[in-house]
Amino acid sequence: MPDSQRRYVGLRYIALLPLALFVPVVLALLIDPTVVWGEYLGVFFHLSILLLVSRLDAAPWARAAGYGWVALDVLAGILMINDISYETAWAVRLGGHVLAGVWIVASSLVSRSWLVRVAGLVSGVWLGGYSFVGTTVPEEFLSPAGIVTAVWIALVAIYGQESEEPPAARAVLAGR
Repeated sequence: MPDSQRRYVGLRYIALLPLALFVPVVLALLIDPTVVWGEYLGVFFHLSILLLVSRLDAAPWARAAGYGWVALDVLAGILMINDISYETAWAVRLGGHVLAGVWIVASSLVSRSWLVRVAGLVSGVWLGGYSFVGTTVPEEFLSPAGIVTAVWIALVAIYGQESEEPPAARAVLAGR
């Protein structure tokens, strides 16, 4: 019987999953930024981030921000798939990116690797910060943040450290 306390896959492979799913998302955007099937790929990419959020060492509030990012970006993708206005979906996505920035920065700053810390700081600040100027700056200025985020995920796969106990064990130890 599967055990929720057991880790079946290492952090390296969990980090490689979003990277593998990110490549088709980028290709879809390069082929045609308005293509709907790219949103399906984006939803799967963001769902794979859930695994990474749960495993990276970070404060509980930072993890909550990571989960919030995934929820809002999945919502934005589903809004686009269901032909809700682009402006509405884009606003939801930018709101999620603020939370993404919080999680990426917070989880990066506790990393032992300076490469992870630097890439995470750049990625998180860029991704979250763009949300505050997105109405005045073209969307193309957000693209490099995606590349830096992919680099950060790759560095997490190489140098990342996961929390020592599974999430449920941490809750028990904390007396919850």
